[in-house]
Parts: sequence; structure tokens; C-alpha cells
Amino acid sequence: MYTLWIANKNYSSWSLRPWVLMRALGIPFEEQLRPFGETGDGSGFHSFSPTGKVPCLHDGSTVVWDSLAISEYLAERHAGVWPQDAGARAWARCAAAEMHSGFGALRSICSMNCGVRIRLHERSDALCADLARLEELWLDGLVRHGGPWLGGLEFSAVDAFFAPVAFRIQTYDLSLGLTARGYAERLLALPAMREWYESALAETWRDEPHDAEIPLVGVITQDLRAV
Repeated sequence: MYTLWIANKNYSSWSLRPWVLMRALGIPFEEQLRPFGETGDGSGFHSFSPTGKVPCLHDGSTVVWDSLAISEYLAERHAGVWPQDAGARAWARCAAAEMHSGFGALRSICSMNCGVRIRLHERSDALCADLARLEELWLDGLVRHGGPWLGGLEFSAVDAFFAPVAFRIQTYDLSLGLTARGYAERLLALPAMREWYESALAETWRDEPHDAEIPLVGVITQDLRAV
């Protein structure tokens, strides 16, 4: 069985991607969670990940790090990771890669923090540009492939790559049009996403570097995390 190493569900957007993909597709795995800053043996995440980062997938003696590489590794072994149609599959890979390497303002200003609600001090031009591109990309996928998911009828890796964005939209109340908002709500309603969210709220760990970013960008209006 696969072992998937992840960090705090409240904060770790990178961990969410392969986790929700495998859970939604019914690919069995053992979850190993190490909270940020609490590895115990002083090695950090290097004890299980070559880069010292999460996520990291272990398949026997094979170690696969980086969320995009994990998706491709799984695609070689399981149906449904990418859309079956060749055109939809190519589009989905491009969109996932764009999310993987782009949207810098959205990432830096609106870091994932599932359990709080934040009112931003301002919405910079860079953030607005990222949101405009996000909506353009989502609409293109939904219209081109017919929905309800970006690659067509079935949830796939491209949707998993945008799953953390759905939590960001919820946390920061980011404005999107009706169609894009509906897609984000479908992501949030996915059983695997609900499972992740409930676990994130139940966590009592706090990571100071992540929480220290909040007052720089906004004000917490609600904290739903367990005490």
C-alpha cells in the first residue's frame, strides 16, 4: 500500500492535492501526518522526503516527491487520474501545471488556512489579476469539456490541483462569477474535501510562521479551529 506523508491539514495546500485525488478516486493509502515544526527527531521532513518538504509518496522502495510528480506516478498505475479524452487530458495537464507554478499573488496573499475567515486589508492589482486568470481558466475548462469538473464528467487531477483554491475562496471570501463560484462550491462539497476540512478544524496544532502572515494581509473575523 502507498504511504502518503503530509503536514497540517489546516495549512498544507501542497499536501491536499494528492491526498484528495487519491481519496476521491478510491486509491488506498496510509496517511502519515507530521505537523510543521514538530518532527521530534530534529531531522525535519528529511527523514521521509528528499527535499524536506511535503507531500511525499512512498511505494515500497520508491519515493516520489512533489505533488505533480505524484499525480503522474499514480496516473501510470490507476485509471481516472487524468481525463480519458486526449484533448481534455492535455488541457488538464496544462491547467494543473499552471496552478503548480503560477498564481503567485494568490498564494502569497491568501495562504491556505482552512479554519479561519479573514477580511483582507486590500485586494491588490496582482491578486485581482490572478483571480481574473483563475476565473478565465475555470470557465474555459467547464465550457470546453462540459463540466461539472474541469476535465469533464469525472473529478481528476486537475480538480485536485485547484482544491486548495476552493478553501482560499472560502477563507478570504474572494469574489468570483456565478459559474466559477459554483465550481468552487462543488469542490468544497466533495466528500473527500469535507473529510479534509473536518480534520483541519479538529487540529489543535498551530504553526506560528503561517499564522504570523495573517495580520500582514487581513483581519480574522472568525476562528473555527479547535482550541
